Amino acid sequence: MSSSAVEPGTKLAERFRLEDRVHESGGATLWKAIDEVLARPVAVHTFDPDFPRLNEVVTAARAASRLTDPRLTQVFDATEDDGHSYVVSEWVSGETLTDMITSGPLDPERAAALVAEAAEALAHAHEADQAHLCLTPDHLVWTAGSTVKLLGVGVDAVLADVTSDDPARTDAEGLGRLLYAGLTGHWPGDEQESGLPAAPMDDGRFCSPRQVTAGVPGYLDTIACRVLLPESRRGLEPLTTPEEIAEALASVPRPTPMHVAPPPPLPVASSRSEGLDTSASQRPSAPPPPQHHYQPQPRPAGGGGMLNKVAMTMVVLLVMVAVGLGAWTLGRSIGNAGTPVAEGTATPTPTAATATREVKPASATGFDPLGGGDERGELALYAVDGKPSTDWHSESYNSEDFGRLKDGVGLMLTLDQSMPVKQVSVDFGSGSGGSAEVRVGDSQDLKNMTVIGKSAEASGKKVFTAESPKKGRHVLIWFTKMPTYQGKYRGTVIDVKILATK
Repeated sequence: MSSSAVEPGTKLAERFRLEDRVHESGGATLWKAIDEVLARPVAVHTFDPDFPRLNEVVTAARAASRLTDPRLTQVFDATEDDGHSYVVSEWVSGETLTDMITSGPLDPERAAALVAEAAEALAHAHEADQAHLCLTPDHLVWTAGSTVKLLGVGVDAVLADVTSDDPARTDAEGLGRLLYAGLTGHWPGDEQESGLPAAPMDDGRFCSPRQVTAGVPGYLDTIACRVLLPESRRGLEPLTTPEEIAEALASVPRPTPMHVAPPPPLPVASSRSEGLDTSASQRPSAPPPPQHHYQPQPRPAGGGGMLNKVAMTMVVLLVMVAVGLGAWTLGRSIGNAGTPVAEGTATPTPTAATATREVKPASATGFDPLGGGDERGELALYAVDGKPSTDWHSESYNSEDFGRLKDGVGLMLTLDQSMPVKQVSVDFGSGSGGSAEVRVGDSQDLKNMTVIGKSAEASGKKVFTAESPKKGRHVLIWFTKMPTYQGKYRGTVIDVKILATK
């Protein structure tokens, strides 16, 4: 029975009824089917008669059927016969990693937990000499039953005609890409194979997760880099097998259901489309939960009614007292709203006096007055575009003090007009060390700009707040020492937010 001749409704082995054609490629067709014996949905691969790797697929499927880790797709049947070859496996319903990150990266620890589960499952497969070799975000699923499933071990590589001289390293890199995707929402590889935007590049290599997305914990950034960018973590051993990745992620809290509220009962039609037992709708529903959880106490003989009345009267009196106190307190607050605060008290000044608004720079440029005049000015607008995946960064230096050739470099932001700047928030990215300050002035001359704040660490998110607003049209993020970056020293600004008083 050729794949091209198979139609919905066809029954294989007098048991598996094909319902929906899910995917077709290279002579292999994936179907959603119903196992009529066990009344459950299954996935069925059928093949054209001239499919070139039929024997290899069936052999791989039979080997995969012996894997026992519940996080791996279970293979139920694999038959090779003249014109009747097929592979039957578990049908998995849920959200793929692609689905989960279409609107942005996951919470870092959740992304790590999903990949940790996949790494442990894949390590089990490698112990049985089974590999995946073509991991993509569509292969990692958070199921409707709140478990992790890794699809396609053993079989998908044969279907796609993918081989590897080092299967453990190939699968480790695949897990690293899944972790990178979960942390950033980008794919560090061929964009077409994942359906996700490509990871940004810097100097011919992928940016680290912390360069792409703010808030990625350092240890997860390091793990991803040890897999995909080992040259950026000198002194640390690369992670080259699924087992090593599983060990590195062992301490991550494991995934919990994303939706804790139980779903409403499914109608009969939906149950059939999902391959569920439609007779469930005819079963009696569970009794409603009890409305009370206390145990009634026996009423005292005689006088019980009087005691209840006394208790009720006390409750009413207490409520009246509470309401009276609340009204008195509220009235006192309203009456004191306009009273000046006594000098020397700890009461904060009214917020209206320091109300601020965010202002957007009209332009941005790299600033190197002590060197060539410009410092990667072509990247400057990336620091104010609001995107965590882009940044401005300086040239790379061999020492944190610029080889003693200059006192600093920075990023100059110019506003539409001179205004009182109160606060500047800067995301310096994932480097370590270095130092920076923020200056404000109407002139771009360093000597005429006022320092509103300093930081002894030019990494992560820092907030620079002036004791009193400093008026100026120019805001300078000025590196006085460079943080470390991939064995050298480089300053980075991912995002800047400027607040001025109204």
